[in-house]
Amino acid sequence: MKAGCRPGRGEVPVRNAGREQKSALFGNMYPLLLTIHSLFRWAVLAGLLFALLRAYRGWLTRAAFSAFDDTVRHVAATIAHVQLLIGLGLYYASPLTNYFYDNARAALRQREIRFFGLEHPSLMLTAIVLISIGSALAKRKTEPAAKFKTVAIWFTIALLLLLLSIPWPFSPLVSRPYGRWG
Repeated sequence: MKAGCRPGRGEVPVRNAGREQKSALFGNMYPLLLTIHSLFRWAVLAGLLFALLRAYRGWLTRAAFSAFDDTVRHVAATIAHVQLLIGLGLYYASPLTNYFYDNARAALRQREIRFFGLEHPSLMLTAIVLISIGSALAKRKTEPAAKFKTVAIWFTIALLLLLLSIPWPFSPLVSRPYGRWG
């Protein structure tokens, strides 16, 4: 018998094959990942805001693009990438996303499940791709004003997407507290 098939029924695939093992491995990690992901968003926002402050200041005052500015660009992008990795682990361990995939048709009609199963990860992934593109393009520019402008534009668009897709307590989409503590 192949893995993922029901005994006595031949080659009929089981829809939830492996879910029990996944739950056993990652179920205990869910509260920890949720807490880390919730807290780390503040590092992402702080890093992006600081990078944007430096980028707009440099662009508008025609300042030299210093090694510190390059480090700020790089660190802001790295923090966002670390948050993406934490988010992917959380996505894999989350009972909300398990429900989303097991009951996709019904889940698409439920705002909270659809938000965490589809909208939040899609918008966040898009924002991090924009941060990556902006960081890479700025790194390749030769003129300081062009470097600052590139970071400012790409990171601003990414920040807007991030702010839109964070489940703030006041969000009309889905609300969560400012911090999750397990």
